[in-house]
Amino acid sequence: MGKYSDYYTEFFESTEINLRDMTEETANAPYAPGKWTRKELLGHLIDSAANNHARFVTAQFSDELVFASYEQDLWVKVQNYKEASWGALITLWVAYNKHLLHLIDSIHEEILTEPRDIHNLDEICFQKPPADEPVALEYLIDDYYDHMQHHLEQIFS
Repeated sequence: MGKYSDYYTEFFESTEINLRDMTEETANAPYAPGKWTRKELLGHLIDSAANNHARFVTAQFSDELVFASYEQDLWVKVQNYKEASWGALITLWVAYNKHLLHLIDSIHEEILTEPRDIHNLDEICFQKPPADEPVALEYLIDDYYDHMQHHLEQIFS
């Protein structure tokens, strides 16, 4: 196991239990007035996993950390997460994130920590680093988990 798996394996297992304890009625309700439903939020986290999966892979064979952004509202809308099965969304989210843990644990330390001068993380990250300072892939990975925890707090609110 690696740095991320050591912590997040248990995190995903306990979060899955808590998500499965949530009723379909609660999952269908917006977490706040005028906001996404909890299903849509979990769908957004699945989309985030998919987008970051590609980023985590391609960053390993590039000297840059430059990635396309994605239209999160359109992704959530066209996938119609609010009509999806809550249980199926949970299963997909957990499985995807366990795979990402495997991927991340497979990244060599020097690739994880190598500063990259050219990046657009200031445009795509949840916690935006300075545009004119080098960042490492590890920053993007940590940001992915910070973003996830932010939205999980909304789901459980």
